[in-house]
Amino acid sequence: MRRFIDKIAPQPGEAILDVGGTAEFWLGSLLAPSVTLLNPAVEHPESHRKVACRSVTGDGCALPFPDRTFDIVFSNSVIEHVGSWERQRAFAREARRVGRRLWIQTPARGFPIEPHLLAPFIHWLPRHWQRRLLRNFTLRGWLERPGPTEVEAFLNEVRLLTFSEMQELFPDCTILRERFLGFTKSYIAVRAQSRLLPGS
Repeated sequence: MRRFIDKIAPQPGEAILDVGGTAEFWLGSLLAPSVTLLNPAVEHPESHRKVACRSVTGDGCALPFPDRTFDIVFSNSVIEHVGSWERQRAFAREARRVGRRLWIQTPARGFPIEPHLLAPFIHWLPRHWQRRLLRNFTLRGWLERPGPTEVEAFLNEVRLLTFSEMQELFPDCTILRERFLGFTKSYIAVRAQSRLLPGS
């Protein structure tokens, strides 16, 4: 949050769209009353009563808002969950379309620990190996014991991104690197000023 505020400089009263976010994230923030949460299904946890966020049902790859509706589009670890490269391109295009400024964070494919499975190197293996190893050789697999259907759903949903892919998805943004123990653990696409490229 400190880095977001430093780079994007959000102001109270500015309209923020959080794609895939939760009300809990904005607890204690002066920005919360101006935040719209967009998710595939709207939930109303107890924290929604403490944070005056507006909840909207929708798809991050087809945002139901006109161009430049929001001062800021924010998303934290969501774009890797939308499935295919084509849907990731749609997600990026929609974020760039409806937001004047952007903050889009995602885990880095090059980091040796797969963050969803909490296992080393498995995301670098061919899919048929991931399919065989996910249930018995990852922390998530040990805890949740997913069946073949759940394993396949996860593999179809999660697609981690590289630095060059982030540059391609967000050509009008600066791509920041978050590091841990010398490794890049995540990327953040930042558009701190209002810019719009042809075709955005």
